[in-house]
Amino acid sequence: MQQKKLAFIGAGNMSRSIISGLIQSGYDKSRILASNPSTPKLDQLKSEFGIQTTQSNDEACQFADAIVLAVKPQIMGDMCADLQHNNDLSGKLFLSIAAGLPVARLQAMLGGDYPVVRIMPNTPSLLGKGMSGMYADSTVCEDDRTYVDDVMNSVGETVWVEQEEGINGVIAAAGSSPAYFFLFLQCMQEEAMAMGFDKAQSRLMVQQAMLGAAEMVCHNPDLELSELRAQVTSKGGTTAEAVNTFIDEGLKDIVSKSMRAAVARAEEMAKQL
Repeated sequence: MQQKKLAFIGAGNMSRSIISGLIQSGYDKSRILASNPSTPKLDQLKSEFGIQTTQSNDEACQFADAIVLAVKPQIMGDMCADLQHNNDLSGKLFLSIAAGLPVARLQAMLGGDYPVVRIMPNTPSLLGKGMSGMYADSTVCEDDRTYVDDVMNSVGETVWVEQEEGINGVIAAAGSSPAYFFLFLQCMQEEAMAMGFDKAQSRLMVQQAMLGAAEMVCHNPDLELSELRAQVTSKGGTTAEAVNTFIDEGLKDIVSKSMRAAVARAEEMAKQL
């Protein structure tokens, strides 16, 4: 992995997870710096990972070859305006994890056609099990694409989209989807409790089933998901009865409508910001 000087503007959970992954992957901690207005998160990062910290975004910018823009979309404009006013941004690579802000909008906020990679990570990145979708336009060279890929692979898997609107599909399929699974598990837990199991027993059963099923998917990459399902669905058995009920009740349409609703909302948010 290239050892660029990397600054994080914003010290929230996603910044912390990426920093953690990088350190575990052997990234030089002296080449990582985080900035944040308040000190508690910075103190924790410095104590846990030994990185450099500052409360000055300008200091972070001047330190860095690459900058992770990790502030809320609503304050991104003001933050970028300050950066371009106080610093020379030429030669900098920008990585944005702010939802809903297109590359062209970020470049406008920064005041130039600087190379920007737009990244959509998800919350399992906090455990090194993330799935990140990424988009870069022609301003980003191949070496920089490789660098960003390496950075995000430190917290999970990555996929690049050729068109920026593909990021909205990533949101629907990966960014938002952990919540879909949590909802499904919640419903299963509640039904198990209705059957007489206590809360702890119910949670243990459904979470272990989910974990085991996910591992079976990961360990059998050549098998279609439909085949994995068929292998545990004996004709006329209990699993078949449950699966057929899901199908008859329109699970496929529910999933389709829900994912498309996520895409539509992402498009709306991009227009509002």
